[in-house]
Amino acid sequence: MKTLQDILDNYKTYKVALDDRFGVRLCKFLTNEQAAQIGFSFKDGYVNTPVPWTEENILKQLQKDVEFGFEKALNQRSISASLMYETVKSWCVVLENGLDTVDYPMYGLLLFKEVAVKYGFDNPIGEDSGSEDKYNE
Repeated sequence: MKTLQDILDNYKTYKVALDDRFGVRLCKFLTNEQAAQIGFSFKDGYVNTPVPWTEENILKQLQKDVEFGFEKALNQRSISASLMYETVKSWCVVLENGLDTVDYPMYGLLLFKEVAVKYGFDNPIGEDSGSEDKYNE
């Protein structure tokens, strides 16, 4: 697993285009000063108490992101699904699990499925190949 300092030092490689959903989620693990390092800030006067940087805590966030990604992909919400695909891919880089190379086709369903299977998360597409046409009814 990557260290938090490695993420901060190389943040440009993790950043997700448009609204940087990965960065928003990463901020829960950061102090105010660390968040500022990557271009984020909290509301005036708010002092963030970071969630400890552990694999267990990262997997909790990843599970939420995979669930949200499945929801957006299955509803063919292409922009939201694409952003969640990139976010989940960034978490895979952090975890060094090798799944960051899974391609995007089918609104990211293939990546969401691979991550869900690896970590025992809910997998609403089961053994399906991830073809969104099956869900386009």
